[in-house]
Amino acid sequence: MSKLGNLGARLHRGEISYDFVGKRKIWYGVSILITITAIVGLAVRGLNMGIEFQGGAVFTTPKTTVSVAQAEQYAAQASGHEAVVQKLGTGALRIQIAGIETGKSDAIKDTLAKDLNVNSEQINADLVGPSWGQQIADKAWEGLGIFMVLVVIYLAIAFEWRMAVAALVALIHDITITTGIYALVGFEVTPGTVIGLLTILGYSLYDTVVVFDSLKEQTKDITKQTRFTYSDIANQSINGTLVRSINTTVVALLPVAGLLFIGGGFLGAGTLNDISLSLFVGLAAGAYSSIFIATPLVADLKEREPQMKALRKRVLAKRAQAGAQGEPVPAGGAGAAYDDGTADAAPAVVGPRGQAASRSRGRGRPSGKRR
Repeated sequence: MSKLGNLGARLHRGEISYDFVGKRKIWYGVSILITITAIVGLAVRGLNMGIEFQGGAVFTTPKTTVSVAQAEQYAAQASGHEAVVQKLGTGALRIQIAGIETGKSDAIKDTLAKDLNVNSEQINADLVGPSWGQQIADKAWEGLGIFMVLVVIYLAIAFEWRMAVAALVALIHDITITTGIYALVGFEVTPGTVIGLLTILGYSLYDTVVVFDSLKEQTKDITKQTRFTYSDIANQSINGTLVRSINTTVVALLPVAGLLFIGGGFLGAGTLNDISLSLFVGLAAGAYSSIFIATPLVADLKEREPQMKALRKRVLAKRAQAGAQGEPVPAGGAGAAYDDGTADAAPAVVGPRGQAASRSRGRGRPSGKRR
C-alpha cells in the first residue's frame, strides 16, 4: 500500500489524527482575513463585468497584421471606452468593447475599418443591449439565490438545521473568495464565470456532505456513552475523509490548472480564463471550507445544546477521575483543549466502526489484570 493510502487508512481507523476542531479559532481567523481581503478587492477594484452583463459590442475582423496593442489603442480612440482585444488562431482580431450604446456601433465599426485598413463589410459585429445584459445579471443572481435556498432545505431535511447553516456559511465563504480573486486579478466576468461558480458550489457541497454523513452516522448514540464529546467525533469525521478529500481535489484541480495556466496562459486562449479561474479558485476554497469551516462550525453549534454540554461534563469528569487514579488518559487529538483548559480526548468513533476497533484492541491486549 502506498504511503498516502496507509496514512488514509490510519486516519480512517482513528489511529492517528490532527485536531482540526480544536484549532478551529485559527482557521476562523485565516478565513476572516482572506474574506476581508476579498471584500476590499471587490470594494476598491470592483468586478470587470463582460458585455453580456453591461451591454456592448464584439467586433471580429478578418486576418490582419495589426498587433493587439495597436488594435486596443484604435478601439479606445474610436469608442471612448477601454477595449479587450484577442488575437485569434486565424490571424483575425476579436475586439470587445463594453458599455457602448448599440446605436454607435456602426460608427465605431467604420472607424475601426479605416484604422485597421480593412473593409468595414468584412467586420462582423455582435451587439448586446444594456437592458438585455441587466436581465442576464438578474437571472444569474436569481439562480444563485434559488441554489442556496434549495441547499439549505435539503441539508435541513437530510441532516439538521445546524449542518445546513454551516454549509451555507461555507458556500458564502467560497463565493466571496472566488469573486474577490476576480476583482483583484481583473479577469472578465462572463456567463461562463457564473457557470463555474455554480459548478464549484456543487463540488464544495458534495465534499461537505461526505463529512456530514460520516458525522451523522457516528453520533447516533453519542449521549449513551461517556468517552467522547461531539467535537471528538466531528474531528474524527474530518480525519476519516481527509485523504479522500485531498485526492478528489487534486484530481479535479489538475485539468482545471491545465485550462488556466496552459490554455489561458501559454497558448493565449483568453476565453478560457473566465471559467477556469472560477473553477480553480473555487475548488481549492471548497475543499478548504469543508474541512476547516463547515464541520468545526457544526461542532461549535452542537456543543451549545444542553445535552451536549451535559455530555461534555460527564466526559471531562470521567477523564479527571481516571487521571486522579493514575490511569492513562488519552491526549486530545493534537493537543485539543477547551476554554477551561481541560484537554480533550483523542477523536474516536461511537458507531459500529468504533466498536469493531475496540474489539480489535481487546484481542491484542496481553492477558493480565483488567482495568
